[in-house]
Amino acid sequence: MTKGQSEMQLSAVPDTVRGETAGEDRPAWDSKIQYVLAQVGFSVGLGNVWRFPYLCHQNGGGAFMLLYVFLLTVVGVPLFFMELAAGQSIRQGSIGVWKHISPKLVGIGYSSCLVCFYVALYYNVIIAWSLFYLGNSFQYPLPWEQCPTDVTSNETVKECASSSPTQYFWFRKALNITNSIEESGEFNPILTGCLLAAWAIVALAMIKGIKSSAKVMYFSSVFPYVVLFIFLIRGLMLDGAMDGITYMFYPRLEIWGSVQVWRQAATQVFFALGLGYGSVIAYSSYNPVSNNCHRDALLVSGINFMTSVLASLVVFVVLGFRAKNIALHCVAENVGELNLMMSHGSNQHWWPWFNTTDPTSVSISDYRQWYREYGAMVAPKITDCNLEEEMNKGVEGTGLAFIAFTEVMALFPASPFWSTLFFLMLLNLGLSTMFGTMQGILTPLMDNFSFLGRHRTLLTVCSCLLGFVIGILFTQRSGNYFVTMFDDYSATLPLVIVVVFETISVAWVYGTDRFLDDIEAMLKWRPPVVYKYLWKYVCLLAMLGLLAASLLRMVFKGPTYTAWNQTKGSEMTLEYPDWALVMIILLIVFASLPVPVGYIHTMLRHHWAPGAPPQEGPGAEVHRELYTKCSSTDQLDPNSHQPLVEEDGVRSRAVFLPVGNEHYHSVTSSVLPA
Repeated sequence: MTKGQSEMQLSAVPDTVRGETAGEDRPAWDSKIQYVLAQVGFSVGLGNVWRFPYLCHQNGGGAFMLLYVFLLTVVGVPLFFMELAAGQSIRQGSIGVWKHISPKLVGIGYSSCLVCFYVALYYNVIIAWSLFYLGNSFQYPLPWEQCPTDVTSNETVKECASSSPTQYFWFRKALNITNSIEESGEFNPILTGCLLAAWAIVALAMIKGIKSSAKVMYFSSVFPYVVLFIFLIRGLMLDGAMDGITYMFYPRLEIWGSVQVWRQAATQVFFALGLGYGSVIAYSSYNPVSNNCHRDALLVSGINFMTSVLASLVVFVVLGFRAKNIALHCVAENVGELNLMMSHGSNQHWWPWFNTTDPTSVSISDYRQWYREYGAMVAPKITDCNLEEEMNKGVEGTGLAFIAFTEVMALFPASPFWSTLFFLMLLNLGLSTMFGTMQGILTPLMDNFSFLGRHRTLLTVCSCLLGFVIGILFTQRSGNYFVTMFDDYSATLPLVIVVVFETISVAWVYGTDRFLDDIEAMLKWRPPVVYKYLWKYVCLLAMLGLLAASLLRMVFKGPTYTAWNQTKGSEMTLEYPDWALVMIILLIVFASLPVPVGYIHTMLRHHWAPGAPPQEGPGAEVHRELYTKCSSTDQLDPNSHQPLVEEDGVRSRAVFLPVGNEHYHSVTSSVLPA
């Protein structure tokens, strides 16, 4: 290849050839801090607050954290770095990136878009719930502090008396939930309005692309940290806080022998970093090519983990306070019963030594010591009050945010202030993740369909409108059960499948050595060779193992959901009906289908295209893209540039090179098989 025949400066390429994705018109981050905040905002979401602490709680505390850090290091960071590097070098969304590596793999990008759409549908419902609770926080006392009274009988509402004020408010006032997914019920008008408001916020923030959403990120990404630190400081002052922290960090190393714990840790790493969504790729595609994406991978992963630890500290001090309050209330009730028994009977050898006339003065340790010795003699009227048992009743997800936390905040002085602060934090955590999720949908579509790229505003508004219309499914009385279904099954398996194919694409189709060469050309230094083996073997085997474990668990355990029984005022586990199982299978199949369909479509297209060259693969190197350092004195020949589109089945592709500090060069190279 002679000078000037295949090297060309981007500024010399007409706009119609290079398109928005490669040219000067492509949006870019205003600063590095803006980009980091966007990536952190997307990866740090509600799961860090209500999923990670629960997994820590259930799976050995400090031992689970060590396992999580290990998997984050050997699987999470390498895959995150891979997505960052791919997006930054190719400068397109998820569809364009995998199409660039091989047209047969274009379906990976479409699967990512579909999964992002699934997640956006139910994630915005959680934001709508946060808006509902935020609106109800501006009153004193808070509406979930006490059980309401039945106006007809002038007694406490039976459902609330059988459960708790916070459970009653969540299940009856907020959701007005049915007893099962088979009872749909009417639509909830208030939640429908909140959902419309949530989609309107997303549309307004995304309407100008990263230029508008990035400005919102300055607040939505930083504010949750301010609130978490405020809650931590306040929580450490509570009675029982240290009990919670001790419980959190106490290591139970025997959990490392459980396959289930490894599966849960790997799944949490996977979702915490947002792998497979395409949002990481989309955000990094707006970076300068010379940006140090390796440092970004380490930085964002580290911030993500430390946020999970911070959130866990907040959750455990609050749960420790809640558990101690419940245990002390239990002691007071039992001591009161003992005092009643003692006043009506003669002196017995099992009578306690503590003062039963003042139940609030009796400590948990004194009561439990007495109960261990004499409890069997007075059962079943007198029960045990175990602080650790209360801590073991782990809550996650909506149960943690809308039941456990609201219960604790009702006990705080100035409870409306703390409630407002908490739900503002949830709102911002949800929105920053939602922006990244929508970017994972919009960027690939605009990059690959020029019509959509020219009508960014219309695409954003229509996408949000479609999301709201479909999202009405979640605002009916049984809507919470559909949120659970989508959260448990619509994303997990398809995303793991997507990341498996991403890893195969880079490690085995494109080649790890070539990929490291490309990264070296971008960063001006070569990443450690250990990444080659992590991508080729460790990450791939880990993802395949996670896929197999998830499939086996789904098949042998069977899909179930937790329903609320209005009569009993308690939760119960139910199996999905047949039509819901079909819906789950269709959600998984539709999200995974683009991968094989894209492969078959490309094969058929090239089979029927006369004179089409063989496709690029491990055995042949056709139209290989190489990063080449270009001299500023090179002759530029605009006629040598090949379009970045497919023509008659032949794809000529370009990669982007830093020249000096500001310019990029485009290099297209055709290496024919020997």
